[in-house]
Amino acid sequence: MEAVQNEKDGATRGESTRGQISIHTENIFPIIKKFLYSDHEIFLRELVSNAVDATQKLRQLASFGEFGGELGDLKVTVSLNEEAKTITVSDNGIGMTADEIKKYINQIAFSGATEFLEKYKDKTDDKGAIIGHFGLGFYSAFMVAEKVEIVTKSYREGANGADQSGARWVCDGSTEFELTPADRAERGTDVILHIAPDSEEFLNKGRLRGILDKYARFLPVSIEFDGEVVNNTTPIWTKAPSDLSDEDYKTFYRELYPMSEEPLFWIHLNVDYPFNLTGILYFPRVKNELRFQREKIQLYSRQVFITDEVKDVVPDFLMMLHGVIDSPDIPLNVSRSFLQADANVKKINGYITRKVADKLSDLFKADRKAFEEKFDDIGLFIKYGALSDEKFWEKAKSFVLLKNTEGTYYTFDEYREQYQVNQTDKNDTLVILYATDRKQQDAYIESARRRGYDVVLFDNVIDPHFINSIEYKLEKTTFKRVDADTLDKLVDKGLNSESVLSEDDRTKLKELFEQVLDSKALTVSVEAQPTDELPVTITQPEFLRRMKDMSTLAGEQSFYGNLPMNYNVVVNANHPLAGKILATESEDTRKALIKQVYDLALLSQNMLSGADLTAFVRRTVETL
Repeated sequence: MEAVQNEKDGATRGESTRGQISIHTENIFPIIKKFLYSDHEIFLRELVSNAVDATQKLRQLASFGEFGGELGDLKVTVSLNEEAKTITVSDNGIGMTADEIKKYINQIAFSGATEFLEKYKDKTDDKGAIIGHFGLGFYSAFMVAEKVEIVTKSYREGANGADQSGARWVCDGSTEFELTPADRAERGTDVILHIAPDSEEFLNKGRLRGILDKYARFLPVSIEFDGEVVNNTTPIWTKAPSDLSDEDYKTFYRELYPMSEEPLFWIHLNVDYPFNLTGILYFPRVKNELRFQREKIQLYSRQVFITDEVKDVVPDFLMMLHGVIDSPDIPLNVSRSFLQADANVKKINGYITRKVADKLSDLFKADRKAFEEKFDDIGLFIKYGALSDEKFWEKAKSFVLLKNTEGTYYTFDEYREQYQVNQTDKNDTLVILYATDRKQQDAYIESARRRGYDVVLFDNVIDPHFINSIEYKLEKTTFKRVDADTLDKLVDKGLNSESVLSEDDRTKLKELFEQVLDSKALTVSVEAQPTDELPVTITQPEFLRRMKDMSTLAGEQSFYGNLPMNYNVVVNANHPLAGKILATESEDTRKALIKQVYDLALLSQNMLSGADLTAFVRRTVETL
């Protein structure tokens, strides 16, 4: 630090100055190159952001009456000279004096933006477009450059001395630098990077344009590259919703996601207390899957792209949304690459959750029919939020919909009111019967309908978890899959059908089925059911079905996922075929009948295949 200060006066007088950069390590550049930034392309984001920062400072000084000159066309220009192997980032902003170079470039601990904000904190608001730390951000240039030059001229007349118009700083990546006078006609700064041999990939127009498209496409100052403006300085999230049409939102969506289908709807975020945040979140059309595309929401800080990994800012259940969030109050690490744990992040997360819940509630109330038409697409978001976020559930329980197998939608309250008389068990608990596959479970659904029961369709990938979670949150409500047991047991009203068979006959029938089927994975029972039910029904306990469905959803080979399939074989004691089997004297005929009715039960669940299916077809033909 002392070496720098001792040379200060000479630099002010316009003399050539040599010195050492004020840092507390032998050489910070290897640290910057290897550890500070995870991706070397970040250098261009940092330098362009600094240049934008310089122009924004000048604009604000003019608004404060502290700059009386002509602002002109404020812009940043990125130039590539492939022959000279240089990349130059130029601006016509605030510029620097030699002393300011010493302070902001040589003394890394200081930040020009921080000091600027402190000085003018009473004259500007929280939305002042000061991007950040020039010093450390500037040094990212040494990730790709073997030498860096700064040629700059301050906006203040005579700031560099009466006989000098600017200052030039040069460093080759060591801790030594050279500071000399320089001729520069206009205010502003050029940062010239002499690209190192191991970074010549950046001496390519396409490569640089790609980086600018990624990080600078929405910066608030025009960015020129190769003679073309490459950014939109006023993206729609910076505008008032009242000034935007539906087509504006759709056009912006197509700009962000050119290959995507049109979004279902969107939410415009805008808050300035207790934190600053703007943005637009789009609800896309999603497939029935939980493979999140976690790079669809882009995080910006004052229109500078930061990252598309926003898991701490956005609640997990909304990670499938698309769009943009812009906040200067989201804490980043020094390289801006990673979010840091902070109270503001939790507040922002909670705010987004509330805004999404309020938007969905408004849509539901405003146009129930349109909401129902969208529910197959948005149900995945809503159900995931309901089971993972208690605050979201408190609002969502009024618009989470149940869809029955006939295509009618109900809220939970509506469903209870409609079906509690017929589907309340002996413990006064509402039994919601559900199917996971409309076609495969059709026989069970039809059986329930004949008994006057309604069946809800839960065929969404999230539903196994949703059912399990929501059952604890709803009072006196239980969910039972329609093929998990016989209907008398599923909707247990404490009543049992009368059997036409004696107890001895039922015992004998059970033994006959056990002998023929001969499987430890099957549990045979003989129960009295209506005569129009199937002669044999195959069921699997609700508990096992749920556990297996949830482990399959998680993609894990859990304990439950590895359990062998165990089924209940329920023989209908009141079906005419039960009596026929008991009355058959031929053992072979009796065995064939048992196999036939069992295979019919398997067939009704789409569980009959291979040699068993072939044998069933042959047996059916012979019987006919």
